[in-house]
Amino acid sequence: MQNTYIETQQISFQDFKNNILEDYKLGRISREMSYLGRKEVLTGKAKFGIFGDGKELPQLAMAKVFKNGDFRSGYYRDQTFALAIDAVSIESFFAQLYADTNTEREPASAGRQMNGHYGTRSLNEDGSWKNLTEQKNSSPDISPTAGQMPRLLGLALASKIYKKVKFEGSEKFSNNGQEVAFGTIGDASTAEGHFFETLNAACALQVPMVISIWDDGYGISVPTGQQRAKADISEMLSGFQRKEGENQGCEIIQVQAWNYPQLLEAYAKAEHYARTESVPVIIHVIEVTQPQGHSTSGSHERYKNEQRLNWEKDFDCLNKFREWILNYSIEIENNEQLLASVEELDSIDLMAKKLVKEGQKKAWENYQRSINDLKLEVFPLIKILSENNSKVASLLEIFDKKVTVSKKDIFHLVRQSLLVTRTENSENRNNLLKRYSQIFGQEKDNYSSHLYSQSQWKATNVKEIAPIFSDNSETVDGRVVVRNNFDKIFEKYSEALVFGEDAGNIGDVNQGLEGLQEKYGDLRIADTGIREATILGQGIGLALRGLRPIAEIQYLDYVLYCLQGMSDDLATVQYRTKGGQKAPVIIRTRGHRLEGIWHSGSPMAGILNLCKGILVLTPRNLTKAAGFYNTMLQSDEPCIIIEPLNGYRLKEKQPDNLGEFTLPVGQIEVTKEGKDVTLISYGSTWRLVMDAAEQLEKLGISAEVIDVQSLIPFDLEKNILKSLQKTNRLVIIDEDVEGGASAFILQQILEVQKAFKYLDSEPITLTAKNHRPAYGSDGDYFSKPSVDDIIETIYNLFNEVNPDKFPTIY
Repeated sequence: MQNTYIETQQISFQDFKNNILEDYKLGRISREMSYLGRKEVLTGKAKFGIFGDGKELPQLAMAKVFKNGDFRSGYYRDQTFALAIDAVSIESFFAQLYADTNTEREPASAGRQMNGHYGTRSLNEDGSWKNLTEQKNSSPDISPTAGQMPRLLGLALASKIYKKVKFEGSEKFSNNGQEVAFGTIGDASTAEGHFFETLNAACALQVPMVISIWDDGYGISVPTGQQRAKADISEMLSGFQRKEGENQGCEIIQVQAWNYPQLLEAYAKAEHYARTESVPVIIHVIEVTQPQGHSTSGSHERYKNEQRLNWEKDFDCLNKFREWILNYSIEIENNEQLLASVEELDSIDLMAKKLVKEGQKKAWENYQRSINDLKLEVFPLIKILSENNSKVASLLEIFDKKVTVSKKDIFHLVRQSLLVTRTENSENRNNLLKRYSQIFGQEKDNYSSHLYSQSQWKATNVKEIAPIFSDNSETVDGRVVVRNNFDKIFEKYSEALVFGEDAGNIGDVNQGLEGLQEKYGDLRIADTGIREATILGQGIGLALRGLRPIAEIQYLDYVLYCLQGMSDDLATVQYRTKGGQKAPVIIRTRGHRLEGIWHSGSPMAGILNLCKGILVLTPRNLTKAAGFYNTMLQSDEPCIIIEPLNGYRLKEKQPDNLGEFTLPVGQIEVTKEGKDVTLISYGSTWRLVMDAAEQLEKLGISAEVIDVQSLIPFDLEKNILKSLQKTNRLVIIDEDVEGGASAFILQQILEVQKAFKYLDSEPITLTAKNHRPAYGSDGDYFSKPSVDDIIETIYNLFNEVNPDKFPTIY
């Protein structure tokens, strides 16, 4: 069992003094980073800057109780903490400010995120996990305020799960669940729903979590009193305070940002509560200052009066820390002992300034060298090309006048040079073209790689295993197939768990998890409150710590509650860390073709457009759904699997190899062959299309029906193109609104697969009406494509082709 900070503080005065002065040094270094960082932005070397000045002291206190294996989920003010746990260095801080794309120089995001966004690397180069218990961990930051909170819940809950759940390799993720998850948030952001939802869930689940609220009195320019019901968040949260003897609620500690001894005590207590009692703790850090204002975009003098500005100077935490050090004395064996003199602290101040300047200079030189190296690769080739081409010479002349040169400028020069010499076929031009292809490939990796997994565990690498059927295979309700498959999954993968509203005790609303909580326990088959945003966040945090969560959102319509987290956080984890972290969450939901405005929606367009980075899988029945679950549990990518809501009571033949058969992602299935027209659909609508196709045969139209199955990735083998080469006509039937998933499918077929050249008729998209489906079976009939709509749409297509054979219906 790990000791807490309180239990290890038996040190000599000399060690105590050294610790204090080291904290002062780190605080001064961080402050100088903020000062110089702002200058770098204002002098044009960087685009934008946001810094953590004013919060140095509480973050130093937090770092003291942060141990190997612990996780942070914070926001863009935490540079001092990141510095203290070695998640950032002076050089990497400035490398991020300059957007350096080198992962060794800027390991948090390889220049993909603006400064102040921190994250450690959890993965090796091949995408395999490092031993997270041997390092201090930070999940990758996002900018949306309070967006870091939902994942914090999962990071903390993982410790509770690891106390009881073990599997091969689990020792790389947890030391018997002793880890604490630390969250940070600005006081104004506590007005966000994500904050309250997370705190509420943490208090109900009793997880080891410490949330620090940096309270500087403002949300950018808006005072705290206008942000919340109470200006004092501690007072406002007092109802969450746990009562003695009750296993609910949290501890709330309020402390001043400039009071070093009280900060040490506050964080020591918080860690002790969280690590030994698995209790969430709020540390409300008050009287925080922000010496340079919110960011480089403006000045805080615009909204702070003179009295407030003067107070901030007087109560600057580093100034107060300096005063405390100089005033500290203790008598040991009749000798007065001091911590430091004015001269010693002045020397530290100068050293900090020097170190920061040196680090900034080195970061800038490294960043510039990468640009200069790129320039040297192509500049001589363009120079040679310009000797016989006045247009290229003019481009070079313009380029030479630039004061500073970026990659964009170099690529612009190369591409313009290739454009103006497009009619040439010289060796010099061919050399430039070859080199352009090489350097563009490198920049494509720098800026566009790792949206999806590039490891050996990516979903498209999972081998297909067909379902096996025999004379003994039972015909059962679809829900039984998926339930029995889940049974095999949880037996096979000890790291797998599922949670959601009604998922545990009653086995979900459609009985797809029936009886599994009794078998596998309430940690692995768990009920949650009605809180979709943190159900998703719970999944993200658990996945970041090596577990395999299935986060259930009861209906597809309710995914909208967690769409922000899907889009801003989950979808970008691998991308924004350039392969440094991964969170293979499986989002389980169900939808389509039910009745009523809020239980039958099909918000596929939003999911497809906002969640690039998450696989979108749309099985037409529960056997297909089971195959996707089996596939994705072998993968290291996040996905959403949308089970067909009207399929749970429909009969299916149950495979004999439950838990083993896999359904490949990115592959369509031709479910009916035809020669006249290709009909494309997915999910529940497929059944209607098949019905319509059978009736069309009787009308003399041979329709080929294709079930897309996987929207992202989409038809990787371009089998739809092969179908259209045969039928030459295309109709896409979709229950999303106009311009929704059907538009995405059409774009993939026409632009990516280049199928337009094989079409003899205009492609058609048959979609739902542009409103939510009305209630009842009649509402469904008049709101979404019906069998009659499908038949008539396709018949009318052939009426245009051959009106004699297919006379007008109406």
